[in-house]
Amino acid sequence: MKLTLLAPIAALAAGSALATHAVPLAAEAHTDMASPALEEVLEHERRAEDRARDQYRNPAQTLEFFGVEPTMTVAEYGPGGGWYTRVLAPYLMPAGTYIAFNQDSDGRSYNSRAQEVRAKGWTENFKLGIAEAMDVDADEVMAFETDEMPEELAGTVDRVLIFRSMHGLNMGNSADDVLKAARMMLKDDGMVGVVQHRAPEGASYDDYGARQRGYMRKEDVVNIFEANGFELAAESEINANPNDPANWERGVWTLPPILATGEGDPRRSEYLSIGESDRMTLLFRKAD
Repeated sequence: MKLTLLAPIAALAAGSALATHAVPLAAEAHTDMASPALEEVLEHERRAEDRARDQYRNPAQTLEFFGVEPTMTVAEYGPGGGWYTRVLAPYLMPAGTYIAFNQDSDGRSYNSRAQEVRAKGWTENFKLGIAEAMDVDADEVMAFETDEMPEELAGTVDRVLIFRSMHGLNMGNSADDVLKAARMMLKDDGMVGVVQHRAPEGASYDDYGARQRGYMRKEDVVNIFEANGFELAAESEINANPNDPANWERGVWTLPPILATGEGDPRRSEYLSIGESDRMTLLFRKAD
């Protein structure tokens, strides 16, 4: 595993879980409960269908790099299908706090009324889904859109995690709103962990910034964070895939798990042998 530290953060990552800040909302009720080991969470039957992707998404190594501890308060942006949620929620909820947050649904445009209904019902549906999966009351699940962040949450979050979503935020001109919310949530020593599909070395902005291919150039991700008051603290090759040329005409969705070109594509076996995309893994902290 290649790991590049751009500034000393080991003590910061280890110590942030012990910092004395206000406990968000109802987290006090479960701080005395034992947290399961991450290995136990990863091996749980609820992840039976998820586990095949571990070889590409490396959840244990990724969360270790981000400095995530089970007593922390961690916010996941845009959980989507919930792959990481099924790791984070059971790992954090017994002794820490798991939070999900999403864009302001009123500030988006939609292709259909059905899409709009799904987006605007996200908060309630997400809470119910996690409550059922975790066998807890939906009121114990914290989820909100960026315009509805509880005031008491400000300055209480240890980590904000953004998995494979920066390309959508970039193309939708939503990154500033999400990172503004992230900065407000974070403690002074809090950090943002990012995993993002990576554009090829020397790629042009016209091909991988102005055009939606799912991949982004590292410099563009860093620039977006810097514009929102963050600086790059560390980076890792944990989720790199050197077999992915990242130049597919149909973008990252050509590869698993989407395989957008369909079963009839004669190159399908090639896509499967490559596996999931090449990804950068970046850790940001608040800039002074």
